[in-house]
Amino acid sequence: MLTIKSLNKTYSNGVQALQNVSLEVPNGLFGLLGPNGAGKSSLMRTIATLQEPDSGSIRFDQIDVIENKLALREQLGYLPQDFGVYPKVSAEELLNHFAILKGLSNKAERKEMVDGLLRQTNLWDARKRKLGTYSGGMRQRFGIAQALLGAPRLVIVDEPTAGLDPDERNRFLNLLAEIGEQVVVILSTHIVADVTDLCPRMAIIVQGEVLAQGEPQAAIDLLRNKVWRRRVSKAALPEYQKNFTVLSSRLVGGLPQINVHSESQPDEGFVQVEADLEDVYFLQIHSAQMTAKAANAASVV
Repeated sequence: MLTIKSLNKTYSNGVQALQNVSLEVPNGLFGLLGPNGAGKSSLMRTIATLQEPDSGSIRFDQIDVIENKLALREQLGYLPQDFGVYPKVSAEELLNHFAILKGLSNKAERKEMVDGLLRQTNLWDARKRKLGTYSGGMRQRFGIAQALLGAPRLVIVDEPTAGLDPDERNRFLNLLAEIGEQVVVILSTHIVADVTDLCPRMAIIVQGEVLAQGEPQAAIDLLRNKVWRRRVSKAALPEYQKNFTVLSSRLVGGLPQINVHSESQPDEGFVQVEADLEDVYFLQIHSAQMTAKAANAASVV
């Protein structure tokens, strides 16, 4: 169990990246969902001991992470958002090098682990190829292979599927699901479908604050019978956005199709639709924006 309590972080430029963040993350896949700039990467870097929080606590089982960083690092696998590779080195060579850096000094044991991870990540047939020839999805799978060196009990992956084509995304998500059967895996992403498809528990973070957490289906159930849809003209869209809580808008057949959150039918053109995690996500973002506007208005007064 990873337990985070009252975590705060403000950078030297005055940006408050984390605001009183508290989470409990059990074994399995845990989705951390939020827009770009929400504080996800700041939280991941703090958990991974790459930066200090201003206040708060992090515990992984019996380890006080802030006080005993080395103990956490010995059990951590981390795939950051920007993961670089040496393009002229083969996957097998570089993974072996990383294994040495991880302290796997026994040659036979190291080879067994490296070979096993290359097979697990479906890179065995391409193990002799230079990493510069790998596709984006193959590089991400190599990234998770290096994160799994040393059999970590906590694995953090930050925006791992951004930019992947559908086939590579599915391969990577299937790999994460397999890993998540045995250890704590935190999947940080702004892609709602990644969390919907994979994670039995999740949290939504916006502007450095955790606005919701728990089971995705439980969050969706709270919006039951409260999401409505209709197509509107492009000229009318701003008026709908002004008068209703518009969760999302996308072009369908050249016209905006909007989802609206409302206790009752907004007008006769709307039909009720089944809520999904995307509606939950956008409602939380909308609520955070409204709260921020109200706070700004109050400060001006």
